[in-house]
Amino acid sequence: MGCDVKIQIAHTTTYSYDAPVGYALQQVRLTPTDGPLQKVLDWSIEIAGGRQELTFRDQHGNHTILVNVDHGETEVKITARGEVETGDGSGIYGKIYGAVPLWHYCQQTPRTMPGKNIRALARPLERSEDPLSGLHDLSRTILETIPYKTGATFAETPAEEALSGDGGVCQDHAQIFIAASRHAGIPARYVSGYLMMNDRVDQEASHGWAEAHLDGLGWVGFDVSNIISPDERYVRLATGLDSLDASPISGLRMGQARESMIVSLQIQQ
Repeated sequence: MGCDVKIQIAHTTTYSYDAPVGYALQQVRLTPTDGPLQKVLDWSIEIAGGRQELTFRDQHGNHTILVNVDHGETEVKITARGEVETGDGSGIYGKIYGAVPLWHYCQQTPRTMPGKNIRALARPLERSEDPLSGLHDLSRTILETIPYKTGATFAETPAEEALSGDGGVCQDHAQIFIAASRHAGIPARYVSGYLMMNDRVDQEASHGWAEAHLDGLGWVGFDVSNIISPDERYVRLATGLDSLDASPISGLRMGQARESMIVSLQIQQ
């Protein structure tokens, strides 16, 4: 890796419930793994209010911890902390493949299913003789169409619905990009992780971006929200077909308790 940077991360997610929890499971994808552009120097996961049941690699190769929330708890706190050394690959992750075949990344999900707006967005890419340039053009068009805006969408908002609104966040931008790319016949996937900002240490949430697969280059990253390709400021956590697949934490619970979440995140050199 060139231009190596050491990034320190402290990420705490606290779930609070207005009634004791009867049964709940969380899939935690908060452990980065070594790759062509990053090396994990130190990492730990701390759990309060629950216990680790098992650790496994999911179908996308993501390091996943299954957390069982303690019966009767009203709060669960999960803290990921460590240091990762990163390098700049000019946005190219490369020809790195796991158990999932490339054709799988051409399949749409409920969150990426294209409607008429995404199909229209994909037409220039379908006609492009230079897919890489076409993908960069797609990225710019998405941000021009729906600028970055918090509060306009929700975690479950599908790409087509987000594109019809007046703004969106990184998750929306990435899923629209993925939906349009797949519609144009290009394999694409969602990446969750962290972005070290130049002007702040404290952040409100983790980050998300997209990768598309191109012959000759392999996987290439596109951060639509920032109109750049990922560089040494990015740390990868997980990949998947959409934001749910690659979510840092996802799960299920039984009972009528309402859930609220607070995130504390610091990223710095």
